[in-house]
Amino acid sequence: MKLSDGFDARRLRPKGQSNWRFRFGAAFAALLATCGVLLAMAGAASLLGRPPALGELNASPLGSAIILAVGLFLLYLGVWLWRRCRRRARQSRALNMSPHLMKKHD
Repeated sequence: MKLSDGFDARRLRPKGQSNWRFRFGAAFAALLATCGVLLAMAGAASLLGRPPALGELNASPLGSAIILAVGLFLLYLGVWLWRRCRRRARQSRALNMSPHLMKKHD
């Protein structure tokens, strides 16, 4: 197949924004998930009878359960935000081709 003289492959990829916003978002999400893991571990250790890791904050079983719940919530929020940022960062790399040029799957 002969390519025309005016063909430029760089036009197929859109000139998008830089991914710094998504990288900072992913880094912040990783920090959230890390803090969530640490809080959940401290709450679980206090509930299992180990000495309190956060002083008087989780000395009671109710305080320990609250610390555990907050840690699990931060972990969930961090993983959700990290996945969303990764998906958005990779979404802009798609080729900008017309649908009629793609292969037809019957």
